[in-house]
Amino acid sequence: MLSIDPNAELLDFCEPLTHAAMTEYLAILADRYGILTVSTLAQSILSRSIPLLRLGTGDKSILYVGAHHGSEWLTSVLLLRFVNDLCSCHAANKPSEGLLLSYLLSTRSIYILPMLNPDGVDLSINGAEDSLLRERQIRQNGGSTDFTHWQANARGVDLNHNYNVGFLSYKKWERENAITAGRTRYSGECPESEPESAALAALIRTLSPTLVLTLHTQGEEIYYGKREGSASHKLAEQLSRLSGYRTARAEGPAAYGGLTDWLSDELDIPACTLECGIGENPLPLSDYPAIYAGLRRALFIAPTLL
Repeated sequence: MLSIDPNAELLDFCEPLTHAAMTEYLAILADRYGILTVSTLAQSILSRSIPLLRLGTGDKSILYVGAHHGSEWLTSVLLLRFVNDLCSCHAANKPSEGLLLSYLLSTRSIYILPMLNPDGVDLSINGAEDSLLRERQIRQNGGSTDFTHWQANARGVDLNHNYNVGFLSYKKWERENAITAGRTRYSGECPESEPESAALAALIRTLSPTLVLTLHTQGEEIYYGKREGSASHKLAEQLSRLSGYRTARAEGPAAYGGLTDWLSDELDIPACTLECGIGENPLPLSDYPAIYAGLRRALFIAPTLL
């Protein structure tokens, strides 16, 4: 059960956000706010639902994505706090960051995937569960039952290397560095081989979003892909002014198979990766209020930038 007061205007977090806790949190918000629609994008490998949230009815679609990586579950906390904050301000007919929210939500449709990788999140927080994959996951984790730093999905595929951009080059790098299925960096057998990344890619093809923001931790940087002067680069510069985060060009292994690179380089959709906070993953829950305060303006204003 959630350790929160369901009657509080802004719900708070007292423990790491598992999939079950997120589901309870969303049920409270959906019951409270009629503008929030919660549906299911897909099922994870271990049959956890991947919730898709929608705010607004406008023609322009904006997409926010959290928790590609299990140990980066704090991004789910940040996105749920943003949803709660936006809904609360809208209900009170109160502008936020200079925006009239009723107008924003009549001209934009904001989609949020707070937890793309629920199996990886629960692995990182709770360890391996009793399933057919348990023994394999422990082997993939170097024989350890400590999954705190696990990033991949339940099959040991790093979802943010599973998109169709530079995939063959990345496979060559994997072979040279003896990367196999496990905690991090393994890209899978082929692009979109995993139900989580395949469902997100299909959603993007359907929505054709105006822009996409992906939240990761950590580094206080904004990645925009590899192309200087691109729409993604210009978006990153705007977000940098709003957040104080520095812009950065994706290089090395980080430049292949990632969602932002696929969107920016292959689909020509403006996209950025926000590396939230600073420290060592998983960042502690106690960091989230300060991280959110620093990103709040960027999260609210981003839908108006394009």
